[in-house]
Amino acid sequence: MTHSRAHRSPVSSRAARLKGSGLTEVFMLARTRDAVDLAVGTPGHPETSADMIEEAARAMRAGHNQYEHPNGDAALRQRIAESLGTPTDPDTEVTVTAGATEALFVALLATVDPGDEVILFDPGFDHFTAAVELTGAVPRYVRLHAPEWRFDPAELAAAFSPRTRAVVLNTPGNPTGRVLTRQELGEIAELCERWDVTVISDEVYRAFTFDGRPHVSVADVPGLAERSIVVGSLSKSHAVSGWRLGFLRSDPVRTGALRQVHELTTLGAAVPLQVAAGRTAHGVDLTVAAEMAQRRDLAQDVFSRMGMKFAPAEGGCFLFADIGPLTGGRQGSLGFVRELLDRTGVLVVPGTPFFADPAAGEGYVRIAFNRQTAVLREAERRLLNT
Repeated sequence: MTHSRAHRSPVSSRAARLKGSGLTEVFMLARTRDAVDLAVGTPGHPETSADMIEEAARAMRAGHNQYEHPNGDAALRQRIAESLGTPTDPDTEVTVTAGATEALFVALLATVDPGDEVILFDPGFDHFTAAVELTGAVPRYVRLHAPEWRFDPAELAAAFSPRTRAVVLNTPGNPTGRVLTRQELGEIAELCERWDVTVISDEVYRAFTFDGRPHVSVADVPGLAERSIVVGSLSKSHAVSGWRLGFLRSDPVRTGALRQVHELTTLGAAVPLQVAAGRTAHGVDLTVAAEMAQRRDLAQDVFSRMGMKFAPAEGGCFLFADIGPLTGGRQGSLGFVRELLDRTGVLVVPGTPFFADPAAGEGYVRIAFNRQTAVLREAERRLLNT
């Protein structure tokens, strides 16, 4: 007797819904062309500490090559706790992860159930949407309004419902360069308290805020402090993006759940690299932020002289530029990026992957300015002399 059944996909429905990163094609262009790459966020500034590199080699030779405690190297957790403005217990409130990407996914898995709603700002980092969807939750978008990329409090309030389980924030923001103010975070806190919602805040660019503007962590805001998960990383601040050293900071109860999920996802980050960072990764020198601000100013000068429009980046390492004055709306973002690369050899990122509706991003590009000054000057020469 034979049995027949309908053909089933070998791929889960969650995986099938994933669109993949819209930036993949651009990253491949960066690798295959002799381009001035202002697309990917890989740090060209600051430089990786020679002491950290040497300490990593010493840690390997000293035998730090096997499993460590999943929570993370104790010295590194202590350094992370000390680097945060918020009083933090490194033993019960800090977990080292394999980069901020794992930290975000762990935070979502420990917080939301399938069918729950997660509020995201739009435009935003495209990985946020993918991570939410992979957990089985449902993204609910709140528009950030150009040119300053601020949310409307009424629109934010309307996005909350009994199904809302979490809000994902990013401050300073990728791609917009916005730094959320204490007032804005207070408005978010009021809604999170009212609806009993957790806030997950990606603060990986917290070391880079400009023009005297402070970075305010959700862990420092009444109403959010007790219901927050902070996602952080050494990738940009210490220029070790390939080391995959991220972290989670939360209250002891949430941290217990985060650590259980973390053990099942990766068990732990690379041990000798944790040891090296724990021994050498001091807080970011204020001069580094000042130097990054100088690079922002140079990039803003170059691209504004080209004719692009944007609000000055308040923090982070990206400009989010309106190309409408250059295209008149007659050319899409990816087409503009390709044409610019062919004509000048300078590579930037199309704006479409950062919007829930890609069509809304056709008039924008993202520009990375965390580069050596010589690289930005070469971009200037190519862009303004061709």
